[in-house]
Amino acid sequence: MENETTGKNFIEQMIDKDLAEGVYDTVHTRFPPEPNGYLHIGHAKAILLNYGIAKKYGGKFNLRFDDTNPTKEKMEFVESIKADVQWLGADWEDRLFFASDYFEQMYEAAVKLIKKGKAYVCDLTAEEIREYRGTLTEPGKDSPYRNRSVEENLKLFEEMRAGKYADGEKVLRAKIDMASPNINMRDPIIYRVAHMTHHNTGDKWCIYPMYDFAHPIEDAIEGITHSLCTLEFEDHRPLYDWVVRELEYPHPPRQIEFAKLYLTNVVTGKRYIKKLVEEGIVDGWDDPRLVSIAALKRRGFTPESIRMFVELCGISKSQSSVDYAMLEYCIREDLKMKRPRMMAVLDPIKLVIDNYPEGQVEYLDAANNLENEELGSRKIPFCRELYIEREDFMEEPPKKYFRLFPGNEVRLMHAYFVKCESFVKDETGKVIEVHCTYDPETKAGSGFTGRKVKGTIHWVPAHYAITAQVRLYENIIDEEKGVYNEDGSLNLNPNSLTVVENAYLEPGLADAKPYDSFQFVRNGFYCVDAKDTTPEKLVFNRIVSLKSSFKLPKA
Repeated sequence: MENETTGKNFIEQMIDKDLAEGVYDTVHTRFPPEPNGYLHIGHAKAILLNYGIAKKYGGKFNLRFDDTNPTKEKMEFVESIKADVQWLGADWEDRLFFASDYFEQMYEAAVKLIKKGKAYVCDLTAEEIREYRGTLTEPGKDSPYRNRSVEENLKLFEEMRAGKYADGEKVLRAKIDMASPNINMRDPIIYRVAHMTHHNTGDKWCIYPMYDFAHPIEDAIEGITHSLCTLEFEDHRPLYDWVVRELEYPHPPRQIEFAKLYLTNVVTGKRYIKKLVEEGIVDGWDDPRLVSIAALKRRGFTPESIRMFVELCGISKSQSSVDYAMLEYCIREDLKMKRPRMMAVLDPIKLVIDNYPEGQVEYLDAANNLENEELGSRKIPFCRELYIEREDFMEEPPKKYFRLFPGNEVRLMHAYFVKCESFVKDETGKVIEVHCTYDPETKAGSGFTGRKVKGTIHWVPAHYAITAQVRLYENIIDEEKGVYNEDGSLNLNPNSLTVVENAYLEPGLADAKPYDSFQFVRNGFYCVDAKDTTPEKLVFNRIVSLKSSFKLPKA
């Protein structure tokens, strides 16, 4: 039993205690994004944690949009967030909610606080409120409007709702303690005037609740038991508890904070991503060089790989950063057994087999994945003229170079041994054609044991190959210099995208559909781009290269 407890993270241990002591008899969690941008890899941790906890305890999970700030919110973001949460496998069933669904109840809650003498309308400007608030070492001082009567406050608050006042002219504040050591408890603003059209409620409201007031009310209304949030809300917890206590909710939810997921050398700030989009440096919030969930999906990451990554990161109370290489490790681990290994040539040079009959074609057997027989096999056309990678031929090779060079013999993958006899250069001195002879006795699978070769290279048949655009991605940040320059701008990597316009692929890839992914042998894992691929033109994104120095730390 002790092992079972120590194997659980601190949140699960707290939930176990709550259930054992009868504080709650069920577990109900939520993921509460503000629809003001696309979600990123850090949000994936929050989604999977909240959903995973609910599932583990046989409870419920809600998706709720915290849409209390109409200045930055759009339906485009609502739809993208729903798609991301669904893609990660978190099922909210029929429990999709909006904070704006509860605006009437929040207004009534504010009226209740006024009637209890726990809230007042204040006429101080935002700057004056800041001045009155005090500092970390000095207490604040009371607003001159703090002791208005209940009747006057009710009348003014009603007038605020009726649109009588301009933005910023009046606010509603909670009456708590201007000398509290926690600045969040120094009569925080709970309602503001904002004459803005809301994406969900239109022009019905011209006053909007503040997040710190709205959030505990939403949780209480929905019956959330454990409100899991990141560490920056730890100082806000006394206010969260004050709101649910003063409003006398019968089953107050409990806020628990955990550390955010920080990834090294990536851009997650909405302000920076917006700038990259607006300046055309990236082609949208889903550009495969970003770590928004939409970008990771488009690049070819799988929900399983992100779940594995979040699990490896773990849940803790202490802030730490995780190397991006760990995310790449997870996608390699997920794909290596699941995806076919196909041949693609990104930097082609023609190889002519002089002694192979002109016009002849034979179909060779190729296993789709040698580590997973269940993926079956395919036939690849083989003929006299092929394409190989330029780096697989050298006129004057260094030591330990086992690929093609004059007089050397290699195996063509799934095919025959070929020996380099000669090569042709163009007028600039660039090699454009390699001529070989093949040994028909050495066909792959024939059991030939006569001699061995040290090198095996891949190829595609020249007359049957299909062409595709291939995009090779590196980190958008120059990792040597760090994320930010001294002036606060981003340290961009000029080589974050290399486009190969005409790569040659084996014909079996002709029917690849958006999001289909493959291993290109000796090269990396690639995914069909869902945004730019058309019936006429295939576009592949490199998800990740094949090798990495990253190793999982030993347990």
